[in-house]
Amino acid sequence: MATINPLQFIQQVRSEVSKVIWPTRREVLLTTVMVFIMAALTAIFFAIIDILIRWGLEVVLTMFG
Repeated sequence: MATINPLQFIQQVRSEVSKVIWPTRREVLLTTVMVFIMAALTAIFFAIIDILIRWGLEVVLTMFG
């Protein structure tokens, strides 16, 4: 395993970090809002599916129970 000089390592890290394109505040806010919207829509979808499955099981169980 090759050993690396700590100073050289820090220089390489700084060089790589400078290549990163950081998102703007607006982009972060927009994607955060979109994540919350998608999470809410997913929760509503699965709640409706759960209600339909429960209703279907109740119908089947009352027919044979």
